[in-house]
Amino acid sequence: MEKLKRLREQIDRIDEEILKLLNRRAEVVLDVAKVKRDRDVGFYSPEREREILERLQKMNPGPFPNDALRVIFREILSASLSLEEPLKVACLGPLATFTHLAALRHFGSSARFIPVNSIKDVFESVQEGKAEYGVVPIENSNEGVITYTLDMFMDFDLKISAEIMLEINHNLLSLSGDIRKIKKVYSHPQALAQCRRWVERNLPNVTIVDTTSTAKAAELAAGDAEGAAIASELAAKIYDLKFVERHIEDSKKNYTRFLVISRDFPGPTGKDKTSIMLSIKDKPGALYEALSPFKKGRINLTKIESRPSRRKAWEYIFFIDMEGHVEDRRLRKALKEVEKACLYLKVLGSYPRTEQNNHQGGL
Repeated sequence: MEKLKRLREQIDRIDEEILKLLNRRAEVVLDVAKVKRDRDVGFYSPEREREILERLQKMNPGPFPNDALRVIFREILSASLSLEEPLKVACLGPLATFTHLAALRHFGSSARFIPVNSIKDVFESVQEGKAEYGVVPIENSNEGVITYTLDMFMDFDLKISAEIMLEINHNLLSLSGDIRKIKKVYSHPQALAQCRRWVERNLPNVTIVDTTSTAKAAELAAGDAEGAAIASELAAKIYDLKFVERHIEDSKKNYTRFLVISRDFPGPTGKDKTSIMLSIKDKPGALYEALSPFKKGRINLTKIESRPSRRKAWEYIFFIDMEGHVEDRRLRKALKEVEKACLYLKVLGSYPRTEQNNHQGGL
């Protein structure tokens, strides 16, 4: 026991040193804020944050795991930024939706999250300056693209400044935690689609009630002794619900990609992705002609989606993701050639590529 006591005392001294260093860091952050304010420079720099996180992960010799290191420093960066000027971030509400969780993971808990009622409201909040950033879902690995989000880029002049890729984990929650008492299930339609086989197999006779979000589903289940919700672990905590079953999603390799929208997008990091939207002339070979400069410039296209333009019958808008930053010479040259073959071309943003991570996500 004496050895255990000495080890704990050693941990206490290390914790005290960490606390001193955190406060020293905060003092430097406040000096940085003053310089930025004097020079009228924006407080938030996603390129700088990415650089810090990647550098620390490369330096880490272990045994402390990199995943945990990233989470801890994300919170340190978030708290530090709040000393300068807290970020206002709009997301689909109420709080505890999976979109809120994605925003929380990207910006940290010290940001000020503004829950709104719809994806359109997220865009409007950023466009009108009520929030510096917004977070919206764009696609799910099983259910495909969220076309309504694509439509919003046609209506708003906003940019993509980051992407968040999160693994989806859905849970069935209720007041009692007893599956025998469940007569109805509240769920967002896409969350239900991702858990349909489990629900049909285990609750074949329940009534399904559509909701605007998974958090709204949890809120309704919290007021219904015979109801249950498909929602997140955070929703269980916020709405004081019990777990009927954890991880009821049909696919265990199920990811949702979110976009961070803002009025500007960051500079190049060397590991970037660019998104554009374009419309082409209604003639044979028009799409081939428009895309040929990418092949010539050896630009890797990672996604192409099409949507009706809503301006003219049978006219389509194409949404395209590609590797590289719009400031890269090859990509800039290719886009100039592409524009000549298009009726319309708009760069939606260039932003750091994000790899899939083992975290919760969804709508």
